[in-house]
Amino acid sequence: MFPEDRLSEYKKKRDFRVTSEPSGDSISSGSQIFVVQKHYARSLHYDLRLEVNGTLKSWAVPKGPSTNPKDKRLAIETEDHPLEYANFEGVIPEGQYGAGTVIVWDAGYYRNITEKDGQRVPLEDALENGHIAIWLEGRKLKGGYALTRTARGWILVKMKDELADASRDILKAEPRSVLSGRTVEEMSAR
Repeated sequence: MFPEDRLSEYKKKRDFRVTSEPSGDSISSGSQIFVVQKHYARSLHYDLRLEVNGTLKSWAVPKGPSTNPKDKRLAIETEDHPLEYANFEGVIPEGQYGAGTVIVWDAGYYRNITEKDGQRVPLEDALENGHIAIWLEGRKLKGGYALTRTARGWILVKMKDELADASRDILKAEPRSVLSGRTVEEMSAR
């Protein structure tokens, strides 16, 4: 499936004459980027996005990511987003899908570390099979994370590695955007 086809649901939900969200022209960044956006819509949540085949595969994570391997976070799969969305910050107007304020809470690169029987599993296959393991190199999130599909949605968990930290609430400790330095509240007051 071409990236344009994977973006059809995204484009159908938005009126680009009203919203400043990107319409999606890029095909690839040339690397595997990830972004976590803090999004205050009807309620506060975080959106995890991974570059896969020219679009951002997306999950809404209501409680946000954690650095504690004991925390299991629900991750609800949403429509693919265009690559340009990785840099989107601003206020989505009332009446538009996802109306509310968005900041780029974290960003960086990731690599697929999914294995089965000692063999690397391509990310597309891992997603289809319902279990992916990735290594994040972000400004805030680092180390291994796993996403596993369940009957209720996906579950996001920090893997037990040298970068796990059960004592720190990273969401409270680091509320600002890695792009603008603003909080959600400061962005919405703009």
